[in-house]
Amino acid sequence: MTTPKRSLLKIILLGDSGVGKTSLMNQYVYKKFRAQYKATIGADFVTKELQIDDKLLTLQIWDTAGQERFQSLGVAFYRGADCCILVFDVNVLKSFETLQVWHQDFLKQVDPSNPEKFPFVLIGNKVDVDGGNSRVVSEKTAREWCEAKGNIPYFETSAKEDYNVEDAFINCAQIALATHPINIWPLDEDMPSHCDLERIQESMTGADLPRGGCAC
Repeated sequence: MTTPKRSLLKIILLGDSGVGKTSLMNQYVYKKFRAQYKATIGADFVTKELQIDDKLLTLQIWDTAGQERFQSLGVAFYRGADCCILVFDVNVLKSFETLQVWHQDFLKQVDPSNPEKFPFVLIGNKVDVDGGNSRVVSEKTAREWCEAKGNIPYFETSAKEDYNVEDAFINCAQIALATHPINIWPLDEDMPSHCDLERIQESMTGADLPRGGCAC
């Protein structure tokens, strides 16, 4: 009898500072929302287990800094990614306009064999703000951008209200599974801890990852 397998998928969250990347991650993984978060320094990740069809998955979700001074660290964090979630704030035009930069920088750093086929998901976050009256980027505009990038899936979300958040992450996992080979452990073995996963990332990237110590 074949031993069931658990798959590890690495997902990267990218976008300007303040668009809600940390809030989306924490809402999806912990079902918690806070109005204020400290700005992410460099990058951090959390894990989330789920099942899609007959596949048992552990998502390794990387929350990256949106500040320009941390973008040079991208090569260490992006490599080995199975999917990238681009995030913008529907109420801030600049966060939408810089999506092109995040998209191009990610592909440049990762250098996938087939850039046009690498899986991306676009999230337009904070649709709850002011009842939608303060938004400046329409759904139509966002979907046109996605079409120009090869029909990237698009989700409008509210991390605060937990609207559409789970659907966006599940879709990301689904397209990653359909596109990339993945790292697999037998179910009867312990999954790696947070520190173990950092060491795995180092071996996958061939680069030392900046980190602030282990809290395990």
